[in-house]
Amino acid sequence: MGAAGALTFGVLPAAFAAPSASAVIAEVYGGGGNSGATLVRDFVELGNAGSAAYDLSGYSVQYLPGSPSSSSQWQVTALSGSVAPGGRYLVAEAAGSGGTTALPTADATGAVAMSATSGTIALVAGTTALTCKTAADCAADASVVDLVGYGSAVVREGGGPATGASNTASVARAASLADTDDNAADLASGAPSPVNSAGQTPGSGDGDGDGDGGGSTEPGPLRVHDIQGTTRLSPLTGQTVTRVPGVVTGVRKSGSKGYWIQDPGADSDPRTSEGVFVYTGSADPAVAVGDSVLVSGKVTEYYPSTTSQSVTEITGPTATVLSSGNALPTAVTLDASSVPDAYVPTAGGGSVDALPLEPAVYALDFYESLEGARVQASDTRVVGATTEYDEVWVTVKPEESPTPRGGTLYSAYDQLGTGRMKVMSLDTTTAFPEANVGDELSGTTGGPLDYSSFGGYNLQATQLGTLVDNGLKAERTRRQKGDELAVATYNVENLDALDGQEKFDRLAEGVAVSLSSPDIVALEEIQDDNGATNDGTVTSEATLTRFTDAIRAAGGPRYQWRYVAPENNQDGGEPGGNIRQVFLFNPKRVSFTDRTGADAATPTTATGVVKTRKGVRLSYSPGRINPTSDAWGSSRKPLVGEFVFHGEQVFVIANHFGSKGGDQPLHGRYQEPSRSSETKRHQQAAEVNTFVKDLLKADRDAKAVVLGDLNDFEFSETMTALTAGKVLNPLIKTLPAAQRYTYVYEGNSQTLDHILTSPAVTHFDYDVVHINAEFADQASDHDPQIVRIDVGRCRRH
Repeated sequence: MGAAGALTFGVLPAAFAAPSASAVIAEVYGGGGNSGATLVRDFVELGNAGSAAYDLSGYSVQYLPGSPSSSSQWQVTALSGSVAPGGRYLVAEAAGSGGTTALPTADATGAVAMSATSGTIALVAGTTALTCKTAADCAADASVVDLVGYGSAVVREGGGPATGASNTASVARAASLADTDDNAADLASGAPSPVNSAGQTPGSGDGDGDGDGGGSTEPGPLRVHDIQGTTRLSPLTGQTVTRVPGVVTGVRKSGSKGYWIQDPGADSDPRTSEGVFVYTGSADPAVAVGDSVLVSGKVTEYYPSTTSQSVTEITGPTATVLSSGNALPTAVTLDASSVPDAYVPTAGGGSVDALPLEPAVYALDFYESLEGARVQASDTRVVGATTEYDEVWVTVKPEESPTPRGGTLYSAYDQLGTGRMKVMSLDTTTAFPEANVGDELSGTTGGPLDYSSFGGYNLQATQLGTLVDNGLKAERTRRQKGDELAVATYNVENLDALDGQEKFDRLAEGVAVSLSSPDIVALEEIQDDNGATNDGTVTSEATLTRFTDAIRAAGGPRYQWRYVAPENNQDGGEPGGNIRQVFLFNPKRVSFTDRTGADAATPTTATGVVKTRKGVRLSYSPGRINPTSDAWGSSRKPLVGEFVFHGEQVFVIANHFGSKGGDQPLHGRYQEPSRSSETKRHQQAAEVNTFVKDLLKADRDAKAVVLGDLNDFEFSETMTALTAGKVLNPLIKTLPAAQRYTYVYEGNSQTLDHILTSPAVTHFDYDVVHINAEFADQASDHDPQIVRIDVGRCRRH
């Protein structure tokens, strides 16, 4: 099927409307390694019915599920070489966990796990994934040379798909390779019979890639360090390697399944790792730690995300176990003397992939030079609490930027904490320890060094240190004095009326006990009354009733509240949740000044500053700052309120700036990483800054408190924009440097939440109250903070 005669890449064949007299898909088998199968791998066999060699340079074989969904994608296996006239060409795909017989040496190798019973295979003149998902659309695609649908495949040729495929049966053309563009008529089921370009069949070719047919137990010509190379990318990417020797150092049977091998015979180049991950797809690895193996397969660079670094892997593997119980290669020790202090080289915002590694200079280069190899660390301090995914962050550099409570401080863009390391366990039978910041993994923690999009380099522990609980305690701030106005901010992490009572009770304890019942609390991430149910509900009365009842039950005051309900699905966050900021206030201590103008404020009504003979006031209270500005598109609008405490007027502005979603990771391949999300926060900061300037222009002694989750650091340009003109004082900078954090992310203690005050607020006491971010058991992922203002002593001109 396809155009007649020999083709070279660049001359696309006609669509598969005309039967082929040259290259065709001769046989398809997706049952390899399945229950009852003899062969260990899936395969696709091509044939050439023409009289001249058929060049496959730049071609691919592609697979689509039999009943593709909107998210289904064609999976691509690149080809090279050619099919001799009258010859065959064997494409090996994914291996299963069963079977006993290897394929003959494949001419090309992929890692596609094909269905045994239903799917579509296309021979394509190109390596770009097809987009067609119907028979008609694929028939119209000129890059499709041949196509076979089997089982119940909706994408097929002719009246129907080829039938009879199973774990033990392939679908194949007759020996003549006849093609009438009708899969049901042209292919029949039968025992799988793979043939490669050398004419070998199972048993005549040993499947290890050397073509010797003898099941050789001698290592092939390449070693792991040849595969890893001296940059982040393998020089052998896309190539098939044969009988690579190594000792199995770790086995992963969940998630990304596979195992690590390491060559005990290291070379003299410190840039080349001696370890590599062998990816087994959906199949459980059939090897054990300590096995000496020879591995054949295709070298692949796997990118966990578009901006991450890659993991060098051997995919579609076959392995021969030579012996078991072997000693493991010596692990490299990670500590302050081995890990460099500089984090990563820069590439002007471009990729560092191709840069020669400098493991003696940069921490990420050092870790990359050990990718897949055994590493170990001793007596490591926990700097990021255990997560719900059974991960914990430690530092191998205990003296690097420590916080008083045991974390690692992130204090500038170039102070990244090079000793931070995420630890996961390969032992799925033992409960993972629940650790808090400041605890210790005593003794040795060791295993292969891996990389992921979440956190970068990580230690896959085959040996986990013993948890030592160092007794980190949740803090409790002092109660405000009678003449102090206490104002706090707390991100309550998507609280809605449908949440369990435990969440309400724990958050309420944070307000009533840990924060000692502030007079005003600015809440972020209060959702509407039915949470993520996306039905147009925007009120939060039920949510706030439950929350204030819980605070009262925890010993706090009977708070009242104010907010401006958002437009449905216009303020970002979880779809349907309609998060907003809310003021809670204790009416026995402070009064709220309600100002509605002629009509109540709507979500798009902007509050303004009004100068009167008696001073300054808001046009709407509660109100929102310029809510129709592009700065607030799909983001929370600031909530402004006018309060009176002991006869003194105080303006409070509650904020929740745009998230950091979309920023490139600190550990990624693009250096320096782009922080694209900053643009919106700079605009938002400018809006709030302008409002505060308007307030101070009307009354230079106006007492203003700007607070909330600003989603940016105290050293960021967002803070520069927010404080421009010295109209606001960021209180986080009044703390000792080591105490400036409200959030812990990937082992970095950092500041995202802030309280700032206008110049007239001269007498205050400020505190970040650590009750969540450093703990495995959290009510929220943010720590609250509070400022107590002696309003009567504040400056007047």
